[in-house]
Amino acid sequence: MKQYFLGAAVISLGLMSCTKSEVNVQTVENPDGTVTTTTTEKERTTSLDSVRINATVEDAKEKLDAAAKDAGQTFKQAGEDVKDAAAKGAAKVEKGAEKLKEDLEKK
Repeated sequence: MKQYFLGAAVISLGLMSCTKSEVNVQTVENPDGTVTTTTTEKERTTSLDSVRINATVEDAKEKLDAAAKDAGQTFKQAGEDVKDAAAKGAAKVEKGAEKLKEDLEKK
């Protein structure tokens, strides 16, 4: 689960570093017959806000940690319940075996 989360974080960071650039080439012929070429490059970054992404990542980490802690407590309680049920079942089986043994000895 954490691997998927970390993978998503890496992808989002990769998207943050992407930039778009636009190159315009303008050619102008001067009155004396010479040609002037002007190249302009516009760079735009993606609209992703790194502060908001980092806050979301931290919030998700906290929620994952809380969910893991809750799940651990639930599993621990379930394990104890299973252990108690198994002990009660084993006691009943032993009691039944003793009763059967006594019945067989009477015959």
